[in-house]
Amino acid sequence: MTELLRLDNPIRAYDWGSRDVLAGLLGRPVPSAGPEAELWIGAHPGAPSRIAGRGSLLERIDRDPVRMLGPGVGRLPFLLKVLAVDAPLSLQVHPDAGQAVQGFAREESCGPPAGDPKRCYHDDWPKPELVYAVTDFEALCGFRPVADAAAELRTLGGARLAEVAGAVESGGPRGALELLANWPVHDRADLVGEVLASGGWRELLARRYPHDPGVVTALLLNRVVLRPGQALFARPRTIHAYLRGTGVEIMASSDNVLRGGLTPKHIDLPELLEVTDFTPGLPELVSPVAMGGGEVLYPAPVTQFQLTRLRPDPAVEVAEPGPGALLCLEGELEVARGACRERLRCGEALFIPHAGGALRVTGDGTGFRAAVPCGPPGKNGEGLGEFVSFP
Repeated sequence: MTELLRLDNPIRAYDWGSRDVLAGLLGRPVPSAGPEAELWIGAHPGAPSRIAGRGSLLERIDRDPVRMLGPGVGRLPFLLKVLAVDAPLSLQVHPDAGQAVQGFAREESCGPPAGDPKRCYHDDWPKPELVYAVTDFEALCGFRPVADAAAELRTLGGARLAEVAGAVESGGPRGALELLANWPVHDRADLVGEVLASGGWRELLARRYPHDPGVVTALLLNRVVLRPGQALFARPRTIHAYLRGTGVEIMASSDNVLRGGLTPKHIDLPELLEVTDFTPGLPELVSPVAMGGGEVLYPAPVTQFQLTRLRPDPAVEVAEPGPGALLCLEGELEVARGACRERLRCGEALFIPHAGGALRVTGDGTGFRAAVPCGPPGKNGEGLGEFVSFP
C-alpha cells in the first residue's frame, strides 16, 4: 500500500526561541504567547510527530517497523527541525559513537537515573548535526587557532582575560577551559565584566550571562555567520553554539549533550573535557551538490541522515525516497506517490514510509527532504566518515 502520511508537528518552547518565526511559518497570530524555539519533525520519543487523526508517528513505526522504515533500521535515525533562535543556545558538545556507548552504559549502571536533569547520556547514539540557514544564521563552532584566540583576549584588556590568554598559549584550548572550570565563583562577575565593553555579540553574551565563564569560552571559538542557503556541519566532539537566526536542522535522533556554559541547565565540565576534541580548525561549511530537477543535496559524512532542498524545476523525482520526511517552508508543493496526492503549504510536512515507490514533487515552493542515506546506520548509529565536498 502506497502512503504519504500528513504530520502534525510539536513545538518546543525553550526560552531562547522567537515569538514570531514559528507562529508566522504556521499561519498563527504573531507574536505567540511565549517563546517558540523548535519545530520537531520525526519520531523522537520526547516529542514525536503525530499522523493527522491517527496517533503518533512513533507508535505507527513501532507497530510496523519494516514497512515504515525498511529492513534492519529499527528506529527512525534522524530528527528534522526548524530552529527559531532569538537568543544564544548553550555551549555544547555531543559524543561520538564509542563515547555514547560507554557514557550511556556508565550512567545506566551508576546514575544519574533516567529523567534526572544531571543526566548527560540518554541513549547510546552519537549526535552529528547539520544546519541550513534560512535567514542570516550566527553560530560558534570549533576552536580558533591558539594565537588568534590569545591575541583577542589580550586586545580586550583586563588582567583576568590576560590570564586566560596565557592559559591558551601554554595549554591550548583545553588548558583555558580547565582554568575557566575552576575560576573562583566570587570572581566570575569580574571575569565576565572584562568582556562587557567589547561590543557586538560578545557584549550581548556578557550581559545575558554576567556570572558565566562560558562567555569567555565563547571567545575561543570560531564565529561564523551563514548566509541564506549556506549550511554548517557540527561533528560529534565539536564544541558549538547557535546564537541567532532561523534554520533547518537535521541531526541523529539522540539526546546526548554535554553543556559547557551559557545556560541555566546542568553543566558537567569534567565530562565535557573528556569528550571534546580540542584541535583548532575551521568550521565545516557544506558545499551543496545539484541532483537535478531542482533538488540540491547538502552532504554530510553520516549514515543517520541526508538533507536536500527542493525547488522543483519542473519536478523533483526520487526513485527511493523512504523512510523520510518532507517539509514545505515556502509557497506550495504538490507531492505524488503512486495514487497518493498531497498538497503542502508553508509549515506543513509529510512522512514518507519506506514502502511505496517513487516520489514526484512539483509546485512553486521550497521544501526540505530528510532521508536515510545508503542504507541503515550501524549498531549504535556509528558510521561517521569523511567529507569529500568541502573546500
